[in-house]
Amino acid sequence: MTSIYLYATIAALAAWGSTALGAATIFLFKEMNQKVLDSMLGFAAGVMIAASFFSLIIPALDYAKEFNPNINEMVVVAGGFLAGAGFLLLIDVLTPHLHMFEEKAEGPKTKLNRTSLLMLAITIHNIPEGLAVGVAFGAYNVTGNPVLLSSAIALAAGIAIQNFPEGAAVSFPMYRDGMSKKKSFFLGQASALVEPVGIAVGVILVHFVQPILPFALAFAAGAMMFVVIEELIPESQKNQNTNLATIFTIVGLVVMMVLDVLLG
Repeated sequence: MTSIYLYATIAALAAWGSTALGAATIFLFKEMNQKVLDSMLGFAAGVMIAASFFSLIIPALDYAKEFNPNINEMVVVAGGFLAGAGFLLLIDVLTPHLHMFEEKAEGPKTKLNRTSLLMLAITIHNIPEGLAVGVAFGAYNVTGNPVLLSSAIALAAGIAIQNFPEGAAVSFPMYRDGMSKKKSFFLGQASALVEPVGIAVGVILVHFVQPILPFALAFAAGAMMFVVIEELIPESQKNQNTNLATIFTIVGLVVMMVLDVLLG
């Protein structure tokens, strides 16, 4: 038990630290090149797509029969995936937020300023990442299968890698809107604080309600895929850098796949 919480703590620190490093690039450059930013967003999308399937969906299918022998594994996994996507959709509809580089906020009408709306959007984005890592470590805690530990480590590493460009993608738009570099960095690194919370929730939830493990893995995958399709890919493709963003999406997918294979 202690080792799992240690692993989860390291993963949480890595997720936050990588985001903070990405946000800190605001002190090195006056402006982030749009091609670089779109490439980063594409890379992050590729990592999350690969992580959803290699580290979450496949283990969910493997363990669905063991934890739910009376239910078809596809029902459990498909149900979890749809529930995860539906959960993020509900949050997206009910929470006022502003995506990067957008002028018009989504969700209910609000008097919140642009910074608050952007932070809400980032929070929505980061919830499934933390939850996915926590559930992955929780899966190892429940089963004791060392392959799942390797998969969880690969997932945590992949999320940490893609959090670096995310940190930059958060801080630079804030700086463009007239915020100081210090405040842009502070809010950029703070955007990742929800991920350690998600990791803790994932680990604890699976530990105390073990039969939901396959459903929880699929739920996290569905939530992550919603973020990729609704936010990362559209934002990486809107600035005439479509080929470059697509190439880096594929590169991110391959990097995550290699990580999962090497560590698994």
